[in-house]
Amino acid sequence: MKTPIALQLYSVREDLAQDFEGTLEKIKGMGYTAVETGQFAGDARMQTENFDKLGLEVVAAHVKPPLGDDKKSTLDFMKALGSKRVVVPWLDPQQYFQSVEGVLQAADLLNEAALNSWEEGFSFYYHNHDFEFNKLDGRTAYDLLLEKLDPRIQLEIDTYWVQTAGVDVVELLRRLGSRASLLHIKDGPLQREEAMVAIGDGKMDFRKVLEGGGANAEWLIIELDRCAGNLMDAVRRSLPYLSSL
Repeated sequence: MKTPIALQLYSVREDLAQDFEGTLEKIKGMGYTAVETGQFAGDARMQTENFDKLGLEVVAAHVKPPLGDDKKSTLDFMKALGSKRVVVPWLDPQQYFQSVEGVLQAADLLNEAALNSWEEGFSFYYHNHDFEFNKLDGRTAYDLLLEKLDPRIQLEIDTYWVQTAGVDVVELLRRLGSRASLLHIKDGPLQREEAMVAIGDGKMDFRKVLEGGGANAEWLIIELDRCAGNLMDAVRRSLPYLSSL
């Protein structure tokens, strides 16, 4: 059985800002049937109306950690959106991933955010970049983080950023098992500052990733943080390539 594929709408954030409904229609016309969204795309009710109209399933959403002043607004956004997967997409690398003490603070923050999410019936995920794989006292910050996180917290693994950090993403996925239930799929030259390309045009070996460590994924989520070349064309070409694997 094929793992279903979604598009992270952050990829087309500039197009959405200009024409939200029209951009979604283009995405649907390319063959996408599901999306991952976020607070970057505006009001949850407006988003939901457009998703429902086009029959686009909302897999998850990238949101601020539901803590403090952001707790109610984040969880209200998720309730209006109708998606059950809360994903924290980023924590400040300078504050949290340059020291062991910072990693411990990150773990405490995520554990509290997860509890707040679970109390409202949501599942909770953390999405990585490359900076979590900095070495601290001979170990990666990510391994230190995992030791301190509640084991019920799920992981959205950005396969490209793991590999860009010099870590074998297949080995990591095998080690994480079913906890790595969402995979971000992006391609490029495996250089932090360089732009991404359509899936299949870069240096990632996604056949190896999917066969070697992706069996536990519930969703594969295509994303381009930025693009070398025509963005919409890269989004369009990425879906059939990934589907063929």
